[in-house]
Amino acid sequence: MDAESIDAGRRRWQERYESSRRRDADFTTLSGVEVDPVYGPPGGADHPGFERIGWPGEHPYTRGLYASGYRGRAWTIRQFAGFGNAAQTNERYKTILRHGGGGLSVAFDMPTLMGRDSDDPRSLGEVGHCGVAIDSAADMEELFAGIPLAEVTTSMTISGPAVPIFCMWLVAAERQGVDLASLDGTLQTDIFKEYIAQKEWLFAPEPHLRLIGDLMEFCVAEIPAYKPLSVSGYHIREAGATAAQELAYTLADGFGYVELGLSRGLDVDRFAPGLSFFFDAHIDFFEEIAKFRAARRIWARWMRDVYGARTERAQWLRFHTQTAGVSLTAQQPDNNVVRTAVEALAAVLGGTNSLHTNALDEVLALPSGKAAEIAMRTQQVIMEETGVGNVADPLGGSWYVEALTDRIEAEAEATFTRIRDMGGDGTITAGLLRGIEDGWFMSEIAESAFRYQQALEKGDKKVVGVNCHTDTVEEPLEILRISHEVELEQRRLLVERRAGRDQARVDDALTRMVEVARTEDNVVPAMLEAARAEATLGEICDALRAEWGEYREPARF
Repeated sequence: MDAESIDAGRRRWQERYESSRRRDADFTTLSGVEVDPVYGPPGGADHPGFERIGWPGEHPYTRGLYASGYRGRAWTIRQFAGFGNAAQTNERYKTILRHGGGGLSVAFDMPTLMGRDSDDPRSLGEVGHCGVAIDSAADMEELFAGIPLAEVTTSMTISGPAVPIFCMWLVAAERQGVDLASLDGTLQTDIFKEYIAQKEWLFAPEPHLRLIGDLMEFCVAEIPAYKPLSVSGYHIREAGATAAQELAYTLADGFGYVELGLSRGLDVDRFAPGLSFFFDAHIDFFEEIAKFRAARRIWARWMRDVYGARTERAQWLRFHTQTAGVSLTAQQPDNNVVRTAVEALAAVLGGTNSLHTNALDEVLALPSGKAAEIAMRTQQVIMEETGVGNVADPLGGSWYVEALTDRIEAEAEATFTRIRDMGGDGTITAGLLRGIEDGWFMSEIAESAFRYQQALEKGDKKVVGVNCHTDTVEEPLEILRISHEVELEQRRLLVERRAGRDQARVDDALTRMVEVARTEDNVVPAMLEAARAEATLGEICDALRAEWGEYREPARF
């Protein structure tokens, strides 16, 4: 890029920065040295390829979405939490908010993730163990008791039964007297990644996509600030994908949902801002930073050049990050504090919009209160003490970081081409569906996971406490254990609530929901009525399973 264009960009950035809101904070070094809010090439100098780097706050957003970086707004500390029943998790949420958490992120137990009630025979032994048990709107109401949903953004990590869970959350908000149109938060809903990696689905892809399309339409019309779809690369990476695979498969999933919205006749500039992303921050520090920067650049280009997005917000890739669960080790678990800090720092230097830091004991159990506090304090130390938020994209222009960013971008683009070719009709969606059906994604991830495992076993890749530096003086950890009484109590409450509701209203609502599902009408309002009637999650999902059938993954050998 020539010097004149670079200097013009610097002036545009300066105008944006001067007009932006900035936090009341000290943006000097520990020694009191003033630092600039952004750094770039010296004035009057050419810089080949600078158009791919650019300035924060403008296309292609490699250096961030906002001209002021974290000077305008720091990332949201959004700790992922949920265990036992709604009352227990409610107490943990209040603790998170008291200690400085900026938003809540709900972890659900396995029966909830699979659309099963707590008294379903298949739920035995799993209730409350990997997250909170939610059976009906009454549980959701208790989950957020004393927490004003009009003031706290809420993220919910759930995909298969995302829409009925969303409806129960709306009912809880209604019972607080909240105007639904004012709500803000994020729902994961990403079903493509379930078929690719996590394997928690209810139906075949087509019915799931129908529900997601209905949800997108509903939110655009009724809850404009809400993000109904968080496209999740986290689970893809945790399944064994490389950084480039995580990026490519996740963005391809996102393109598929854009195509879904366009197929519904939705305006891309209205619905695209409702898409957000969820990435893994792994232990390879610079590779992760490059991944995040490449993600913004790719998304902005595709949204503008392929899908016709005209507004900045429709071209923005906003993302949440969680530190890598698979990097945690049961051996010498105190080392996990260090790993999490490094991964969190990479996420921040990559420009994440919100962040969850894993607890040191999560490899063994749900986090204890002490471990959860350390995890949150890790973010607060980075935010308040390190000075990394003083400058937007402080590593921008680094030869190493820019080379890694370009390489990951090139690998992702090659993957998009292959996915399109697999579909045969030029769309990403068709390629995703074919890749799922043929087991292509699964085999690619399995191969990457196998190569990494071989490197570990040969000692080419080192993990402290596992295959090197194994001597230790550590003592056994005290971990959080979920009592079987939680399951017994949840089942008792469920029986009590079923007995106390208007069963005729429940039956009518479920019948109406299925009738709507047989048409092309939006099913969300009918599902919302079922939630208001206290239909359980299992009843709603089973009614749709009976209508649409269950999906079984084809066997692959």
